[in-house]
Amino acid sequence: MAHVTGFFHAGITVRDMDESLAFYRDGLGLEQQFDRLIDADYLREVLDLEFSAIRAVYLTIPGGGIVELLEYRGLERLSARSRPNDYGAGHLCLYVDDVAAMTERLREFGGTSRSEGVVSITSGPNQGATSIYMLDPDGYAVELFERKKDS
Repeated sequence: MAHVTGFFHAGITVRDMDESLAFYRDGLGLEQQFDRLIDADYLREVLDLEFSAIRAVYLTIPGGGIVELLEYRGLERLSARSRPNDYGAGHLCLYVDDVAAMTERLREFGGTSRSEGVVSITSGPNQGATSIYMLDPDGYAVELFERKKDS
């Protein structure tokens, strides 16, 4: 039987890489590993798409994992913007040490949020924590989650 052995990366398709880098690299402070243009036949086969190239940027998440930003070139692209309740939708959740400060920082980089502000979690296993769903420049949800403070 096959088993999952670890987590490598989460990929997010973006409309404009430079605008998205302002949000993810500059706003969230994720460290950039590389920025490269990929023109590979194996990807055309894996994805079953005829693109001219893909601009790919890897950003490391503290504690492990990578956010892979992908900007496809040479084919029609449409927005996949959805609500959290629409099937096929996804989000990325990141631990932060100060959700309010990070929210304000991302707003400076053009970030918006689903709620007006940070929300306190009032029940369940994460009671005492705080959270907000920020939206990147293309409307992809990035949840900022501040763990509950130890008493």
